[in-house]
Amino acid sequence: MNFVQWFKPFSAVSRKTLLILIGGQAALALLIWSLGPIQALPTPAGIAKAWMGLVTQQGLLRELWASVETIAYALVISSFLSIGIAALYSAPFFRPMAQLISSFRFLGFAGLTFLFTLAAASGFELKLALLTFGMSVFLTTNLLSEVDTIPATDIDYAKTLGMHGWRAMWELFILGRAHVSLDLIRQNAAVGWTLLSMVEGLVRSEGGIGSMLLTQNRHFNLDAVFAIQITILVYGLVQDRLLNTLRATVCPYSEIERRRQHG
Repeated sequence: MNFVQWFKPFSAVSRKTLLILIGGQAALALLIWSLGPIQALPTPAGIAKAWMGLVTQQGLLRELWASVETIAYALVISSFLSIGIAALYSAPFFRPMAQLISSFRFLGFAGLTFLFTLAAASGFELKLALLTFGMSVFLTTNLLSEVDTIPATDIDYAKTLGMHGWRAMWELFILGRAHVSLDLIRQNAAVGWTLLSMVEGLVRSEGGIGSMLLTQNRHFNLDAVFAIQITILVYGLVQDRLLNTLRATVCPYSEIERRRQHG
């Protein structure tokens, strides 16, 4: 085993070696954490105990499921909205509108909550609207950049094949960039979890794991805070893996290309 390769940029290693590195570093981190050099941090044992208490007494898994449902709805809605806006962006008439929507990513929820509250009929709709807005503006920005990267040669080639207007957009962007769109949607799902605590903090009546996290943080229950954060992290990694598998299944050519590039 060539240990020097581990420290060289762009060095290729086998999957077995990578698993060894991940396992070794995880074990080292857990050991350092258990020894407790930072006294303010809760111990793994304390976190495990707090997690069991949250599950059995405060419905942690139920609140997690409520948040998962909200994220799923927001992800589907924001994905269709953003892809639709990006498709319209390919026509000059709609570009100012698309760029304006993209610029909304600089707006915070504090100044928009009142407007969304007037439009929403329930707490769930308010939470869903806020989360969808936060996810859509970032996904739209990334998709607009993807439209801009379509080479002029590809557009000309599509025209020579008789594809004009919206047909060309469908072939070059919707189908031709499907693997990129799915990857951006996967990343956007992670953005949704970072926004979740803020949104569920604004709409406490609907519960959710974000609301539970803020409550425990307010009472400075660090064991419970870490337990909830780890729960979100584990679920997030599973979700990310599932969405990546979906991308590889729907667009198998992208996985073949990725393996070719990485040897």
